[in-house]
Amino acid sequence: MDSSTIVFLVVLLATFTQSLTGFGSGLVTMAFLPAVIGIRASSPLVALFAGTLESILFLRYRDSLNLRAVWRLLAAAVVGIPLGILGARVIDERIVLTILGCVLVAYPVYALFAPKLPEVKEGKLTFAVGFIAGLLGGAYNTSGPPVIIYANSRGWSPHEFKANLQSFFLLIDGVTITSHALNGNLTPFVWQNYLLILPAVAIGMIAGLFLDRFLNPALFRKIVLLMLIVLGLRMIFA
Repeated sequence: MDSSTIVFLVVLLATFTQSLTGFGSGLVTMAFLPAVIGIRASSPLVALFAGTLESILFLRYRDSLNLRAVWRLLAAAVVGIPLGILGARVIDERIVLTILGCVLVAYPVYALFAPKLPEVKEGKLTFAVGFIAGLLGGAYNTSGPPVIIYANSRGWSPHEFKANLQSFFLLIDGVTITSHALNGNLTPFVWQNYLLILPAVAIGMIAGLFLDRFLNPALFRKIVLLMLIVLGLRMIFA
């Protein structure tokens, strides 16, 4: 199987995953693509792919957007991103990601077996989550986990969950794509692969959105928690 076919199939799986759950495309793509096309090409390619996918999903679920919750997350993340970039120079990445991975595994394991988790309210905690997400995004490109845990604790409906997450991720990916553009990383090879994966994005999205129609909120929540466990284990053992 040649590299183009592998890239196509990986993006197809990643698109299906995020269309169904609202997140996870980065988890899938960055687990496979660096070994196929190298980290220097896969990083900007994933940013372009994620930005495209999230834009479409946001348009699909925009009517469910909870702007009051999202603006707090976004504002705090914008403050945290540059501080995270600076902090990455002095903090051991392996220690931070291992701790974050343990939290990601512990939270869903507890949530799956606890009778009922307390529902988190909007307020200062929202700013704190956004700030931490910005720090992690600026330092290690891992802004998603705190926001996903927060979203799962808010008791949002599946559509609201997806709309709010896509709007948050769009900001992060916008900053990432701009950074790649300024550093000359959007090469002809990256654009060639981007055009190659667009049909995979369309197919994966159609399949994910079709299956989404049959998911009830309880099953959706369990899928999200299981995805968090996978993400946490990947961070611990990467």
